[in-house]
Amino acid sequence: MPGTFVVVAITREEARVWKTGVKPGAIPEKIYAPSEDLHKHMKVGQHHKGHDTDHDSQKFYESIAKAVSDAGEILIIGHGKGKASASLKLIQAWERKHQDLAKKVVDAMDSDLQNLSEPQILAIAREWIEHHRYF
Repeated sequence: MPGTFVVVAITREEARVWKTGVKPGAIPEKIYAPSEDLHKHMKVGQHHKGHDTDHDSQKFYESIAKAVSDAGEILIIGHGKGKASASLKLIQAWERKHQDLAKKVVDAMDSDLQNLSEPQILAIAREWIEHHRYF
């Protein structure tokens, strides 16, 4: 639905996209990172020389961009902190290639998504809406 409020919960491995609202029981679209993007154990030196898999994550971010292309506003709930923040990496990717979507991001929050259920993620989104919006 064009112009809707969309919630994206993103980890390194997957994104869950709620395009139909945040009411209890809402079902997200799930988008998975390509298997070559998933974490592989490596030495720190390999990571610093660019031999990790982050450079291939653009496919993942493009899939998410396509899923939210009609959004009016986007709330991103990410996993990780600092340089490991999944939400930060997504926003940076959109700022480079999808400025129109980056401008629709109303907030980006970090949370422990690995330990949250979908109902808990939706509750976080509803709480955000309650404190920031009037609809």
